[in-house]
Amino acid sequence: MRLQSVIHAIYPPQCIVCDALTADDHGLCGVCWADTVFLSGLVCDTCGAALPGDTPEVGVQCDDCMTIARPWNQGRAVFAYSGVGRRLVLGLKHSDRTDLVPSVARWMVRRTQEMTLSDPVLVPVPLHWTRLVKRRYNQSAMLAQAMGALMQRPVCADALRRPKRTKYLDGHTREARFATLADAIAPNAKRASAIAGRQVLLVDDVMTSGATLAASAEAVSLLGATNVSIVTLARVVKEP
Repeated sequence: MRLQSVIHAIYPPQCIVCDALTADDHGLCGVCWADTVFLSGLVCDTCGAALPGDTPEVGVQCDDCMTIARPWNQGRAVFAYSGVGRRLVLGLKHSDRTDLVPSVARWMVRRTQEMTLSDPVLVPVPLHWTRLVKRRYNQSAMLAQAMGALMQRPVCADALRRPKRTKYLDGHTREARFATLADAIAPNAKRASAIAGRQVLLVDDVMTSGATLAASAEAVSLLGATNVSIVTLARVVKEP
């Protein structure tokens, strides 16, 4: 009997959300899968939001991305920030569910395969040091490191700094979010040599208005990035 079979006999694969038995490791059971809104098919090429249609198409944008100037080229997200998707993000972000990283990083890597990437440097969205001390880890940095290992691409975890602590933005308007994030994220000049002349893939856990990612994209551009794209685990989408 192979070692993997022995391990599965002792520790059978379980759903990463509810612990129900599954066929494979690092997956979802049928019930949780049905409650997860994966953003696939036709999606906004800039932020990854779902659009009416089934066939992927390069260059199509959602209403928000046609209205708001995005300082990055392409973007994708794994699932909508609702149902199981929301539970996964909150578990990773606030409940020490760092065990989720290997599973969800694989999903994020699959989404990047739809993008035009050429040897990118992965850069996580930074946390202010006070939040990092309280949380003990930056979930975006953990995702970037796991993705970098899978993609065999370099990760520059400290390319960006967060010199200003901002208030929590839940419930704030889009305009308030962008105003709050102004000058909140800065480039780390010591890492310019790792970014200058390179394509950058920004990594974050969730996109709401895009204010945090916009500030991050502008900051890596100041370090000399020639092209910036984004990937997030979840995307907040408008209710139909």
